[in-house]
Amino acid sequence: MVYGDLQFFDIIIFAVIAVFLIYRLRNVLGKRTGYEKKSPPDVAFKELKKEPLNQTPQLKDSEKKLETIYGLISDFDHKSFLEGAKKAFEIIITAFNRGDKKTLKNLVSSNVYNAFEQAIESKNNNPNAQFYSLIIDGVESAKVESGKIIISVKFVSEQLINNDEDKIVKNQDVWTFEKEVKSKNPIWLLTST
Repeated sequence: MVYGDLQFFDIIIFAVIAVFLIYRLRNVLGKRTGYEKKSPPDVAFKELKKEPLNQTPQLKDSEKKLETIYGLISDFDHKSFLEGAKKAFEIIITAFNRGDKKTLKNLVSSNVYNAFEQAIESKNNNPNAQFYSLIIDGVESAKVESGKIIISVKFVSEQLINNDEDKIVKNQDVWTFEKEVKSKNPIWLLTST
């Protein structure tokens, strides 16, 4: 019978420990009754809201012209714009080289599309060209005009011809992208090459 008495004793010890832990937790965490006063709003949060919405970040010398856009557009982000411009350049040139008019139509203005279409029709594109390197050399101009953000970017690209590293064509292009100021669409339209 000694063994059964020990089990009972163990249960009592664990119950005492559990009651003690619940008591300590309640003291530390408190008791919610539902009638607490509303806590005052966080002062740091209020001060954060008073700061300007879009401070001009540190820009490279080749990107200084974007300061104009930061002064006028509250949610402009030059890094995402430049990354998107670089991707758009690759997509547009690749689509042009392949003769993919459908892709081009969604990314360029009607004037640029017509020029690309004429070049494709007259076989001025090269389906055997592929990108070797691409860099953004700088921002040529940046302005807000007639409700549109207009930014011109200088690209330096190198393309392989027929997968031959001895046949690399280097190009410098200035492309102008536009977007409506109020547009929530992340896609910028190529309006000039």
